Amino acid sequence: MKLIIVESPTKIKTLKRFLPKEYQIEASSGHVRDLPKKELGVDVEHDFKPKYVVVGVKQKAINKLKSAAKQASLIILATDPDREGEAIAYHVQKLLSAMRPAPRVKFQRIVFHEITKSAIERALANPGKINSKLFKAQQARRILDRLVGYKLSPMLWRKVRRGLSAGRVQSVAVRLIMDKEAEIDAFKPKEYWTINVNLNPESFWAEVIKKNNKKLVIQNKSTADQAVKDLKTAGYQVEAIKSKQLTVSPPPPFITSTLQQTASRLFRWSSKKTMREAQLLYELGLITYHRTDSTNMAQEAITQVRQYIDSTYGSQYLPDKPRFYKRQSKMVQGAHEAIRCTKVTRVEPKKASSAGQKLYRLIWRRFVACQMQNGLDQQTKIEIQAQKDKISYGLILAGRRIEFSGWRKLYPAGQPDVLVPDLKKDQQLQYLDLKSEQKFTQPPARYNEASLIKELEKRGIGRPSTYASIISTIQVRNYVEKIERRFHPTPVGKAVNQFLVSNFPQVIDYDFTAKMEDDLDEVARGKLDWQPMIKEFYQPFAEKLEKVAEAKRVKIEVEKTGKKCPKCKKGELVIRVGRFGKFLSCSRFPDCDYKASYQQIVKGVKCPDCGAKVIIKRTKKGRSFYGCGSYPKCKWASWRRPK
Repeated sequence: MKLIIVESPTKIKTLKRFLPKEYQIEASSGHVRDLPKKELGVDVEHDFKPKYVVVGVKQKAINKLKSAAKQASLIILATDPDREGEAIAYHVQKLLSAMRPAPRVKFQRIVFHEITKSAIERALANPGKINSKLFKAQQARRILDRLVGYKLSPMLWRKVRRGLSAGRVQSVAVRLIMDKEAEIDAFKPKEYWTINVNLNPESFWAEVIKKNNKKLVIQNKSTADQAVKDLKTAGYQVEAIKSKQLTVSPPPPFITSTLQQTASRLFRWSSKKTMREAQLLYELGLITYHRTDSTNMAQEAITQVRQYIDSTYGSQYLPDKPRFYKRQSKMVQGAHEAIRCTKVTRVEPKKASSAGQKLYRLIWRRFVACQMQNGLDQQTKIEIQAQKDKISYGLILAGRRIEFSGWRKLYPAGQPDVLVPDLKKDQQLQYLDLKSEQKFTQPPARYNEASLIKELEKRGIGRPSTYASIISTIQVRNYVEKIERRFHPTPVGKAVNQFLVSNFPQVIDYDFTAKMEDDLDEVARGKLDWQPMIKEFYQPFAEKLEKVAEAKRVKIEVEKTGKKCPKCKKGELVIRVGRFGKFLSCSRFPDCDYKASYQQIVKGVKCPDCGAKVIIKRTKKGRSFYGCGSYPKCKWASWRRPK
C-alpha cells in the first residue's frame, strides 16, 4: 500500500476519484506540530532554535497517520504548494520518522496546483523532496511572529490593559487604519462651486471648466454668482469636436488579493469568507490553488480557453495571440499559477455550495475574459465657448460609446454608454437653464476590506496567505470595528497603537515590515539564511524591551454619556470596549463595578419586521451585524444595514 497524506478530508474524496486502490489517502487536518502555546518556544540564546510540540487536538489524526504508515511501502506527502504546506509536510515526516520501530519506507513530496487527474499523474511521475528553503521561510516567519507576540503582549498588559496582544503584521495593519483616521481628523473641508448649463438642441448639459482660457476654480458664492450672471446672457457656440477610439484591455486573471477585493466589492464578503469558499472549490478540484500572487497560466489551460472562446463566441472575440500577464512581485514563481478554473467547459459547478457557485462563476468569467479580444470604445469630447462681451467661458461635454464589446460580452465592466448630441463645429447653441451648486471637498475614505488589502499589497506588507487572517485578527482583538463596511479604530486600538508608535516605532514601521517580508522571500529562494535575519531584528528589539519597561502607562479613552451612574450616584456612565464590543460602565471603576449593555443605535433606520430601533451588535468573533433593539421579542438580524 502507498500512503498519500494531504491536509483536509475534502481532498481525500476528490483524490480517490483519480487514484487506483493501491493508494490509501489520509489527512493531517492541518499542522500536526507547532510552537507550544504556554511558553516562548524559541531559544534566543542558541540561534533561535524552535521547540516543536504535537498539537494536542490533532492526536486522533496523528494516530491514524501512524497506523497507516506502519502498513505503507511508500509515504507520499501531498500538502499544499506553499510555505505552510511545506511546513506541514516537514512536520508530518519528522513525526512519522520518529515512530518506534521506525518505518522502513521512503518519503516523497509531490506538488500540484490543481486537483485534476492529469495534474496528480504528473506529480506522481515527478516526485521530489521537501523544499527546505520554503520550510525555513515558514519557520522564520513563525519564530518572528512568536518573538513579537510573546514579548510585546505582556508589555501591553502592564502598560495598557490586561488581556491585550500584539502581532508583527497585524499591528502594522492597525496603524494603517489609525493613520487614516488621523488624516480624516486633520482634514479641513474647502468650499468649491460647480456650474452646469442646459443648452439646445436636444436639451443637453455641459460643465463650465474654464474662464478666459484658464482653468476655472470657484471657491466662494460671489465668484459663482458673477459667473452665473455672465453665463445667463452669454452666446454659445461649438468650438471643437474631438473623437478618438479607445482600446479597453481585459483585466488579468485573479490572484489572491484581487479575488478578495472583487468579492468584497461585488458580494460584500469578508476576505475570510472568500478564502474559505475558494479553499473548498480548490479541494473539490474545481479551481487552481487560491493562495498565489502569480498571473501565469499553464499553456494547456490557455490553449483550452482559446478553443472555448473561438467555438462559443466566435473568432472575432479571440485575439491573434495568447495574452500573457506580468507581475512586479519578486516572489512570483514560475510553477505557480493564477486562480483559474480547472475545466473551462464547466460553467456551473454542481458539487459546490450556493456561495461556492457564486465565487466559481466570478473566477470562470475572469479566466475566460482575460484571454478574449480587447473592447473598442468611441470617446467624444465637445468643447463649447460661451462669450459675454470680452469674457469667455469654456464648457465641456464628454460621451463614450461601446463600438465592440470584446471581453466585456462575458465580463461586464465600466459605465453604460454616455451619448452626446449630434452637433457641428461652429454651431450656435441656445441657452435654456443653469445649475450652480455649492460643494465641499470630502475627507479621505476609511478603509474597507478591499482597499485595506490593496494598501497592504501596495506597501509589501503581508502575503497572499496572510491577508484574510490579518483582517480577521484585528477585528477579533477589538482594535478596530467595522461600521457600514468601513474600519473605525476603537479606543483600545488607539491606545495600543499609541503605545507601540511611541515605544516600538521600528516594529510597526511600514518600510521595515515590508523589508522583513522581502527577507522572508529571500529565505524562500535560498538567498538568505534565516538565523542572521532574525538576529538582526531581535537584538535591537530585546534592548528596546528592557528600556520600555519604565515607560508610562497609556490610558484607554472612554466615551462619556453625560448620565449619572444608577448604582453609586457619584460617577458618570461611560462607554468602554470589551471583548464582545461596547458596554456601559461607571467612571469610578474599580471603586464602582456597575456594568450594563450598550446599544449602539443606527440613526434613521427602523427594524423592517417590527419598526423598532436597529442597533449594531458583535459576534463572538468580533464581526459587527445589525439587530432589532426589541430582541428577543423580535429576532430580525442582518449583515447589511436595512434601508
